[in-house]
Amino acid sequence: MNNPVLQAMKERRSIKKYSPVQIHDDELEAVLEAGLYAPNGHGLQASLMVVVQDKETRDQLSRMNAEIMGIEKDPFYNAPTVVVVFGNTEVRTWLEDATLSAGNMLLAAPAVGLGGCWIHRARQMFDSEEGKALMRRWGVPENYLGVANVVLGYAAGTPKPQPERKAGRIIYVR
Repeated sequence: MNNPVLQAMKERRSIKKYSPVQIHDDELEAVLEAGLYAPNGHGLQASLMVVVQDKETRDQLSRMNAEIMGIEKDPFYNAPTVVVVFGNTEVRTWLEDATLSAGNMLLAAPAVGLGGCWIHRARQMFDSEEGKALMRRWGVPENYLGVANVVLGYAAGTPKPQPERKAGRIIYVR
């Protein structure tokens, strides 16, 4: 089946090397809009996205994430934009809602010429005192938890080819 949405899903890659050039606002807004249109439980639209393009704050987030991993390199692969996705824990589907928002953004990024990658450890980052201080500074309510760091930027170099899909991952009950 030749369908542009399905093709985009098959061609999407996690980009792990970025140009230092900041992304354009129209590209960013398109990706954020995709996140806003993600499926969500009961139509509550309870996930929240914080866009970080300030280099000092971006580097702080990178350092926090690296400390959790126990590494010294940049876990954000030098991407100039980080979108932190939070879920509202007062909503039963908080984790799923925020996850789908991040996934939609990662699918939308290549459609506007951007690379993207999901970076884990958002929950640990924002469970820390330093993370909670950032949430207060940004106006993120206390009942929200970090779910994903979506890094965005222009890919530097050519991404690795898509690996073959593993067999035996579908079970049919008919």
